[in-house]
Amino acid sequence: MSRIAVVLPAYNAERTLKATVESIPKDLNARLILVDDASQDGTVRSAESLGLKVVRHARNRGYGANQKTCYAEALKTDAEIVVMIHPDYQYDARMIPALIRPIELGITDAMLGNRIRSRAEALGGGMPLYKYLANRALTILENFYLGQNLGEFHSGMRAYSRRVLETLPWQENSDSFVFDQEFLIQLTFFKFRIGDVPVPAKYFKESSSIGFVPSAVYGTLALWTLLKYSAARLGLPARIFRRTAP
Repeated sequence: MSRIAVVLPAYNAERTLKATVESIPKDLNARLILVDDASQDGTVRSAESLGLKVVRHARNRGYGANQKTCYAEALKTDAEIVVMIHPDYQYDARMIPALIRPIELGITDAMLGNRIRSRAEALGGGMPLYKYLANRALTILENFYLGQNLGEFHSGMRAYSRRVLETLPWQENSDSFVFDQEFLIQLTFFKFRIGDVPVPAKYFKESSSIGFVPSAVYGTLALWTLLKYSAARLGLPARIFRRTAP
């Protein structure tokens, strides 16, 4: 079995952290690393009580900056595969073995948990209609633009091979929510193989979810990243498409 690290980018996740951690299969023997982005609740205390390795930002630096610390910490371990999952108990962590298996077999380099196996399941799980429609529209555009065939481009449950994290210049990415989109587009630019598996997701009061205005900003920045990708394909790479050592 591969050596696994599970990273949890956290902000005010005290109420859902324990349920998330307890749903991670024990037989993975994964290293669990939580990066706290200056939470205002008891996230750090809860993580320490669960035995997680905890790294804390002194100030709130943003979702993308949180992931940068997550991956930097994961690369300090001997992990061969790194799984990222939001600690808000929205994603079904029991699917992690299915998520990592294609990477172990050498079929893919990165895997996503796809929340939208069907429209009925996504909306039935509580996904807001505007978020569902935006997700579908952006995913269709991104699949066409990038030559991919993914169920969705906006999942908060992912797995990457170590080589991915040692190759992509993710340190140059945004500190905001668009970090995830930049990462996926970088994967395409550097010709890594991406796959996905269906992962049930649920929306409830305690689960984190950005609002309409931040979602609109996120979508706009995702489109801007696609334009930068086109420029890079023409030989005018932005910093996020310039290969650098981690």
